[in-house]
Amino acid sequence: MPQGIGISLTERIAVGLVVDDSVSGPLIVNPEDSDDTDSLQGVPGDVIVARIAEQVSRLDLTVAPSHVGLAMPGIIRGGVVEDSPNLAQLKGLQMQTLITDVLAPQIGKVPVSIINDADAMAAGMAAARGHLDRLIRLWFLGTGVGYGRYPVQDGIWEAGHSVVSLDPKERFCGCGGSGHLEGIMGLRAMRLRFLDLEPDEVFEQAAAGEARCVEFLKLWHRALAAATASSLHVSGPGKFFVTGPAAKYVNPALVMEYLQEMVKLSPLQSYAIEIVPGGEHIATIGAAVNAAQSAGLA
Repeated sequence: MPQGIGISLTERIAVGLVVDDSVSGPLIVNPEDSDDTDSLQGVPGDVIVARIAEQVSRLDLTVAPSHVGLAMPGIIRGGVVEDSPNLAQLKGLQMQTLITDVLAPQIGKVPVSIINDADAMAAGMAAARGHLDRLIRLWFLGTGVGYGRYPVQDGIWEAGHSVVSLDPKERFCGCGGSGHLEGIMGLRAMRLRFLDLEPDEVFEQAAAGEARCVEFLKLWHRALAAATASSLHVSGPGKFFVTGPAAKYVNPALVMEYLQEMVKLSPLQSYAIEIVPGGEHIATIGAAVNAAQSAGLA
């Protein structure tokens, strides 16, 4: 089987050796503290690229890899970061070229593919479950909100910026747009909305009956249902996976209750929500799988 390198660039850098659709050996991460969720904010692009090369150098490579995949947030087309609201300093970078060049001294010139991190998560979920022949849709709930789709198709797919509210005061999204899903569900947005509470405290107080937090809990779940309903109406029925640091807050039964209010066309009635562990292992697998497919190696 081809041996590839998967790289996840989200709230920190994670690098893994991917063989037979699974990570071989431990992930190499920077920083090692997983609670440091702002480690890449404002860090210049060339520094991030150098850090990626440093983590790759720590891999135990017994044979030369045949491909490299990088998963990162934002609109990525043709290896270029067209926009990345949560890592704004990377906008405009020729990331595919930069990664190819910085890794060449270590592993030679191998095919490098750049993919949106949520799409990588969907591809990794498909690979881990042996579902590479199926449509996979996934919500990643973290600092921002990502929407992943496998198989990857040409397009923007920034459904985390779906408009789910017409309230002009809803302006907490990292991109600056109003009424966006991320502006309600993203961890960054929640911290801006509740300057006196952390997200964990918001949901704890909602469970205790605090009125402001109870109303937000309903809004939060209704927003997820609205964006999911939009996807159902565009792409058809099926299962949606939900993962990421904020997935622990999701009440699937409540989302399904709201979906039943929003989706009435009988051909679309077959849908489900499943909370799944994702994380960097799945993202690195998906990045490598996408790179192998793009290079014609799988």
